[in-house]
Amino acid sequence: MSRLQLAINVTDLEKAIEFYSRMFGAAPAKVKPGYANFAIADPPLKLVLFEGPEGATLNHLGVEVDTVEEVLSAEGRLSAAGLETAGVADTACCFAEKTETWISDPDGARWEWYVKSGDAEQLQGTTLRTHASSGGNGSTSTTCCS
Repeated sequence: MSRLQLAINVTDLEKAIEFYSRMFGAAPAKVKPGYANFAIADPPLKLVLFEGPEGATLNHLGVEVDTVEEVLSAEGRLSAAGLETAGVADTACCFAEKTETWISDPDGARWEWYVKSGDAEQLQGTTLRTHASSGGNGSTSTTCCS
């Protein structure tokens, strides 16, 4: 089995554990002073959190899925968990056409759930259509890749 590992610096380990537990619907596999890790089955991911003053230093993180329905399902689950999302939109962003939703963790690390539907010729994001059925409140930035 292969899975992606992401190691993220966070300023408040307890807040980050609460956020990622709700985001992925999974408890940490290990928690130590200044450290936690998650072995997440869906999507296959080893998420490692390190507590320190620098906070999150990544551009953004993403979960690529196979269908629009999976994006809508993730949006519904995240919203039901009380997390603020951007809502679901069809966009042209990062040289791709996709359906996506965005969420930010307590340190501002941005995550997108998305499915790619085609190629695009632009880096900066353009919203093509929003999905009225999404549970997002629009409070999270939908800016892609920057």
